Amino acid sequence: MVFDFFYLFQAMVDAILNRFYKPSKFKKNGDVKDVLVVALPMLLSMSFDTFMTFIDRLFLSKLGPAEMNAALGAGAVQLALTMFFTGAISYTTAMVAQRLGGKKRWDCARVFMQSVYLSLISVPLLYLTIPLGHFAFGLEHLPADQLEYQKTYFNILMFGGVINLLRNAAPCFFSGIGETKVVMKAAFAGMIVNVACNFVLIYGYGPIPAMGVAGAAYGTLIGNVVSTVILFAKFFSNSCHRRFRTRFAFAFSWPLTRELLKKGIPSGVEMFLNMAAFQSLILMFHALGPEAATASSIMFNWDLVAYVPLMGLEVASTSLVGRYVGAKNAAAATRSTYSGLKLGWGYSLVMGIFFIFLPGVLTDIFKPDVAEATESALAIFNAARPMSMFMLRIATFYIFVEVLLVIYAGALRGAGDTVWVMFACGIMNWFVAIALYIVAYVFHLPAHYAWIVVVAVYSTAPLIFWRRWKSGKWRRHVMNAK
Repeated sequence: MVFDFFYLFQAMVDAILNRFYKPSKFKKNGDVKDVLVVALPMLLSMSFDTFMTFIDRLFLSKLGPAEMNAALGAGAVQLALTMFFTGAISYTTAMVAQRLGGKKRWDCARVFMQSVYLSLISVPLLYLTIPLGHFAFGLEHLPADQLEYQKTYFNILMFGGVINLLRNAAPCFFSGIGETKVVMKAAFAGMIVNVACNFVLIYGYGPIPAMGVAGAAYGTLIGNVVSTVILFAKFFSNSCHRRFRTRFAFAFSWPLTRELLKKGIPSGVEMFLNMAAFQSLILMFHALGPEAATASSIMFNWDLVAYVPLMGLEVASTSLVGRYVGAKNAAAATRSTYSGLKLGWGYSLVMGIFFIFLPGVLTDIFKPDVAEATESALAIFNAARPMSMFMLRIATFYIFVEVLLVIYAGALRGAGDTVWVMFACGIMNWFVAIALYIVAYVFHLPAHYAWIVVVAVYSTAPLIFWRRWKSGKWRRHVMNAK
């Protein structure tokens, strides 16, 4: 039945893409149709990845708020510590797209293999950051049970770091060449495996004991292994080898690695600073008490559902702008950026309807199971419910702001303007974190009012990115490069 559903789903996506994608009939490169061909599979792929994380927390929420909050807190710290490496490696998408646009097809596979080598080299460095995660947990003053759950979830994900790094590197090649349906199919398969493993490992089944939080972490790693294997199998397949000589791409190339480090490290630093700032938001909300922690965890879980698919549009923006930069076609690069904005706002409008009109339904999905949870856990959820509904409604505007940020940031990265994006995003996110600290810990505003201030401050950022794009500095720097 699962395979029947998979093929039905694949046929549906193919029908949508075939309706829009007629390469010989494109009126303009970079129009909405052009972006949709790359973005739709990536949006669905990111949605599947989000669903994996969402299911982790949903299943754990039935055990109690402590387990759910631990998964959110540990997952955010793990992402923050991993993000430097994955962010640096993710610039592979832009480099592959630029080679494809510049008619250097064989270099596409060589660029990807350099990212694989960097992923493997980064694993020991990633392990050295594990004590930093434990130190961060100690700053939260968490209840003893949540702290123990958080360390367990975090340790398992971190020791599976090689899986996570390769899982993030593998899609970069296919998103760079614009064949994002491959990424979508791999993510779908990983999601199915993850959901099945999570259910069995968290709650137990037959001879397999219930593992709780640890089971959720192991299920995530197993799902990532499946996705990664599928992508590498496709990379070395006959069809891919004929086009890109993938089986002859193993040689180490210092010029390509140097370029990846030069442009990728700013992206990695940017993403690390972004995740560290986001983690500080979670820490500060959690430190306001169990009700604020539960309400903010529910809100951030749904924000993740809304935000991560937008990253598919960001990848599409990076890929298409990089391709047209490589082809010296500035007009198409600009068109693809504005086309991404149109698609992003359409998606955000749909999500906003759910956030505004159904916040109670969205909140109650995370209600602890009466048979499994303690009375105190149920009491915490009931106290947090009104706050969660309020924060979800405010998050509607937050989603529309995120569209501007991800599209312009992705476009600037594709054009090679990674250093500016690093500074702009880092300063912006930490300014938001400082604003939360002031209103929540200096002026002692309640958590839901503090969230209003966070959204208001965050909403000023898109103007900066828009002005950078309109200034055309990226065009003069890259399009005129010899």
